[in-house]
Amino acid sequence: MVSRIVPIVTEGSVVITPRNDVNYVVTEYGIAQLKGKTLKERAKTLIKIADPKFRPHLIVEYVKRFNEEPFSKDEA
Repeated sequence: MVSRIVPIVTEGSVVITPRNDVNYVVTEYGIAQLKGKTLKERAKTLIKIADPKFRPHLIVEYVKRFNEEPFSKDEA
């Protein structure tokens, strides 16, 4: 079981659609509207629609990258 929402694209992977061209991402856990958002906002929005069992790992990676918690106690 692998999540398609990952913290970083693996080196050597091919990216067909640049991030600025992605408006929506849809999973079975929700819809994320990404157009016009900062990297931090995009990451938080994608974490919210990731499979719940992968969210803790994504949050750890968010903290490593941005040196802050992605969600307040109320949001978590």
